[in-house]
Amino acid sequence: MNLQSPLTYIKGISTARVKLLQEELGLYTCEDLLYCFPNRYIDKTQFYKINQLVDNQSDVQIVGRITALKTVQQKKGSRLVATFQDDTGTIELVWFRGHKWFRESLKVNQPYIVFGRLNFFNGKFSIPHPEIELVSDQKKGLQPKMKPVYPSTEKLTSKGISQKVFRGFITSVFHQVGIEIKETLSSEIINSNQLILRKKAFFQVHFPDSPNELAQAQYRLKFEELFFLQLQFLQTKEARKTKYKGYVFESVGDYFNTFYTNHLPFSLTDAQKRVLKEIRKDVASQTHMNRLLQGDVGSGKTIVAFLCMLLAIDNGFQATLMAPTEVLAMQHYSSLSKLLEKMPITLELLTGSTKTKKRNEIHTSLQNGSLHILVGTHALLEDTVQFKNLGIAIIDEQHRFGVAQRFKMWKKNTLPPHILVMTATPIPRTLAMTLYGDLDISVIDELPPGRKEVKTVHRYDTNRLSVFHFMKQEIAKGRQVYVVYPLINESEAFDYKDLMDGYESIVREFSTPTYQVSIVHGQMKPADKEFEMQRFIDGKTQIMVATTVIEVGVNVPNASVMVIESAERFGLSQLHQLRGRVGRGADQSYCILLTGNKLSNEAKTRLETMVTTNDGFEIAEVDLKLRGPGNLMGTQQSGILHLKIADVVKDTFILTEARKEAKKLLDSDSDLLKPENNNIKNRNIELLQSSGNWSNIS
Repeated sequence: MNLQSPLTYIKGISTARVKLLQEELGLYTCEDLLYCFPNRYIDKTQFYKINQLVDNQSDVQIVGRITALKTVQQKKGSRLVATFQDDTGTIELVWFRGHKWFRESLKVNQPYIVFGRLNFFNGKFSIPHPEIELVSDQKKGLQPKMKPVYPSTEKLTSKGISQKVFRGFITSVFHQVGIEIKETLSSEIINSNQLILRKKAFFQVHFPDSPNELAQAQYRLKFEELFFLQLQFLQTKEARKTKYKGYVFESVGDYFNTFYTNHLPFSLTDAQKRVLKEIRKDVASQTHMNRLLQGDVGSGKTIVAFLCMLLAIDNGFQATLMAPTEVLAMQHYSSLSKLLEKMPITLELLTGSTKTKKRNEIHTSLQNGSLHILVGTHALLEDTVQFKNLGIAIIDEQHRFGVAQRFKMWKKNTLPPHILVMTATPIPRTLAMTLYGDLDISVIDELPPGRKEVKTVHRYDTNRLSVFHFMKQEIAKGRQVYVVYPLINESEAFDYKDLMDGYESIVREFSTPTYQVSIVHGQMKPADKEFEMQRFIDGKTQIMVATTVIEVGVNVPNASVMVIESAERFGLSQLHQLRGRVGRGADQSYCILLTGNKLSNEAKTRLETMVTTNDGFEIAEVDLKLRGPGNLMGTQQSGILHLKIADVVKDTFILTEARKEAKKLLDSDSDLLKPENNNIKNRNIELLQSSGNWSNIS
């Protein structure tokens, strides 16, 4: 028997219970149980007498005997009630579920220890669903002073897998396979970071002797988890540079130089120039570029991406830009078309709604090399889309694409194209190190000169008339306005009604012929959506009522006001993205956050953050603390954050130290061949085999 043995090998776990643990908690092996860490700990050093109990206490622990058991009928079902007595008085123990099991297993007039939440009703104390254990059993088992509380579900509890039973499973694992818990780090790393041994760490995290021992155990296990994560990232990064050869863009040619000298619409910022230099160095070498380009909304990522495409074309290659939505793909196509007006470069757009005839023309020109740049959505990933020689693939808002989808782009050529992934969602450094540890990261950290900071205010629904008045003032100056509704799920009738009701009230207030209003949402046909968008872009409508379909990519410099309805229903990142749709021209722009009067504390924090700062990285830090890393990046990107004990938000220091150690190790022993690093090598292989490694493809 070893750590990989199934749970059926563990004493006391029946086949039925194994099935429950698999379904409810995803536990399959002995090792899974070891890694099922407690959520919290209860100090069980304190015992109370029944006559000491007061009605404002929460958890209490009492020693006594059950003197009677009875079943009491209720309107719905029944409850099992035990009379529990010590030498000072009596109290009731109550079970609403699992009667049969408790009635059969509880012994009258035997000494028990009970623990649970105290309830005071009708002048009587009771403890519903207490933890209960014979004093004789407690003396036999592993009894930590700080009792662990494990993840559980209602189904597990009702089927008799209580906290006490679960702790019994953990105890059995230590008795049966504890000897199999091997060391995974080298003596040098353990000593230099003052870490306790791995076996002791596992024992103390499940059965802590003191808060200090627990803290040491948690630190050791967090360090180990983050160390191997960073080790794999750094190995992958190095392997990509040596194993995966990239196309070499040797020269900066006519296309790049002509555009840069004669057609660049504005001077690049120092940050844009720095990033271009980093990318140029990548693509001019023999290695395959895998770079993340971060930049706040409006920082000028698109022009940098376009210049990279020109580098590819100068060297005889094609380029592609993939976006997550049709709206964003169309916006990129429109922006690039304007930049290319005076350049002999061919550009096409491919989306799910591209007609068959046009699609066939695109396929032909892609394969014969006459098409230089293809912009599109997921449609680019179809097997029928074949390039003659794709040199660079640019993926915008990349966290919306799953890894497997990006892998398809990687396989479009004999050699993988250079990959530049872009995001306008600023990622805090800690999270970037964890999510993208294998990518080179470039940051555009300054906005183009002349951009004015968007003024942001929070208003309640009761201020709606004054908001309408302000909108009319801005429109009178020749400006345009966005009004965005939280259509979070296109299938939700309530949300759709919300949008349509809002549209009707806007049309009533801003009536024709004085005002023209556009509407855009996800249920519209692509052609209708494009028509409405174009009307707004051309200035034919003054107001665009929309859902978050316009969150990214829409570029209308004349739009100076963003009104966000029900702003409390949006996440911080989304609010920041929406605000980025204004402030693109030379005029002062405004973002108005409209909410109801009842706000949660978290909603208040989000709104206050938006009002006080325009810094995307500062906003991302707050968002990370509020929502956690998985939610921040979306489900497709959060797989790597299924950490068992570490937390990238709270454990920044440990993450930094672990990465330092991983880098130091690889600098001195890149292939982990030294005998003193055997532990690390073996554990690393185990982890790679169990997780699979997609990280080559960003």
